[in-house]
Amino acid sequence: MTSSLTNSYSFTKPNIDEDGWVESMRKSICEVESEEIAKIPVSIFSVPKVLLATNPECYIPQQVALGPFHHWRPEVYDMQRYKLAAARRTQKYMNVSFDRIVEIMKEKDEAQIRACYHKFLDMSGDALVWMMAVDMAFLLEFLRVYSMKAEGRVLKRVTSTMSHLVDVTGKKLSHMAILRDLIMVENQIPLFLVRTMLEHQYRDTNKSADETLKSMLMGLYHELSPFQEMELPDVDIDDCDHLLDFLYHMTVPSNKELHIEEVIEIKQHESITEDIGNGKEDSSANPSHLRRFKDFILNIVHKSNANLLGIFKKIIFKLPILKVLKEPIENMLENFRGEGGEKSSDDASDSKAPLIEEIKIPSVTEMVKAGILFSPVNGGISEISFNNKTSTLYLPVINLDVNTEVFLRNLVAYEACVAAGPLVLARYTELMNGIIDTEEDAKYLSERGIVLNHLKSDKEVADLWNGMSKSVKLTKVPKMDKVIEDVNKRYGKTWRVKLSKFMRTYVFGSWKILTLLAALFMLFLTFVQAFCSVYSCARVFHQLPEIAGDEGAAQ
Repeated sequence: MTSSLTNSYSFTKPNIDEDGWVESMRKSICEVESEEIAKIPVSIFSVPKVLLATNPECYIPQQVALGPFHHWRPEVYDMQRYKLAAARRTQKYMNVSFDRIVEIMKEKDEAQIRACYHKFLDMSGDALVWMMAVDMAFLLEFLRVYSMKAEGRVLKRVTSTMSHLVDVTGKKLSHMAILRDLIMVENQIPLFLVRTMLEHQYRDTNKSADETLKSMLMGLYHELSPFQEMELPDVDIDDCDHLLDFLYHMTVPSNKELHIEEVIEIKQHESITEDIGNGKEDSSANPSHLRRFKDFILNIVHKSNANLLGIFKKIIFKLPILKVLKEPIENMLENFRGEGGEKSSDDASDSKAPLIEEIKIPSVTEMVKAGILFSPVNGGISEISFNNKTSTLYLPVINLDVNTEVFLRNLVAYEACVAAGPLVLARYTELMNGIIDTEEDAKYLSERGIVLNHLKSDKEVADLWNGMSKSVKLTKVPKMDKVIEDVNKRYGKTWRVKLSKFMRTYVFGSWKILTLLAALFMLFLTFVQAFCSVYSCARVFHQLPEIAGDEGAAQ
């Protein structure tokens, strides 16, 4: 018994110094946390598991790790050589030694650094600040390319040790891989540390550290942003916690632009749209009167004596002519009897559906067939609108390349971690996921100039949106939800949709009743034929009195 417990996972542990661990626990608990540190909000999170499970490569750094979350992973630790080289070059431009910067960080910033991360950082203060300092040196050297681009200058050459990683044109695969790693949720460094290191670099020059940092971040935004906004928001870097936070504030419009005054949450099974009769609706919801009548009749039949069906079958199948139809009619009667009262497994699973998986809105192809037009608009998410008079849906132009999915996914994940109100970016991705179902949908938006496709095919565009993760919770974004509602109303009023809804509700939705009526009618005709085979129907008809009108005509 003891050996089995000892070998279990619960008792396994890494090789750690238990005495040192106890001492660190005692120190952490006994030391008094300052009020300023206590007020620092957590800003660097782990990706929620529900999002991480969909596409791990979009959330886990593949080339370089920044910060403590992935620092020790062997796959990315190989970059340590280039980080140290960047630190040595950075030291040449600073007015103090690198050691002195690390000492200052340990004295003033260690507690604040730990407060920024939501995970407990189980490492010494020296290891933490050295890690941060070296990672910041690498980050700043990488961002220098985008600072010069933003200022209209060109970086003519890169130091030899970094030349195969950093590309002044930004087209090398290694450069693109690092670029994607920089914007991942778990790969962030507090921005106040980056500003501190820049201040040491530019203390004896006319350059401002804040201006340089803002130039770097703006250059990075222009490189990554898929939108073509005419007017960019003026984001104060003092209000940004890290690089991804800056990109989020640049991408997502303010609550004022989206007409959001308060947090509005949507219940689990609630939908913002009405039943419009498109192919994505749940046919079991809001049953029509005909469907209710059919269910009522089925329940009555089910509750009646089941032997009546058996007797009915014995009687009718005694007739020679009906023996040929015995098997199909028996199957129909059994199905008819089995449907009353009990829900099918599909109905049961539908009733237990946990959440609305997709916004109820027609696809692009369906809307085009219904006469709805699409028009591109230069701007961000706030420019989404619908014109009822012209039946035109306006969508922002979006560039799709190898970086777009990582960019959007990590912004959505970060929004899910920090947003106290509606998940605006998640709502936009859900909207695009709703209207793009196939490559035909993606192709049409590309032809209209809404999607600028730099991927290999239209299928990749459709797969990108269809694979985009849903938000952790459903919320309402009034402006976008109004657009979705208007589109659905306009789509539901077209004659094609009305005809399709009528056929689906009153014809295809009632095929079981129609089948039963057809079978009964066939039985009636068969009965008439059997009756006429016994009695001479022709003689009976000849004995009927002639119609007066016919007699007059004959005369």
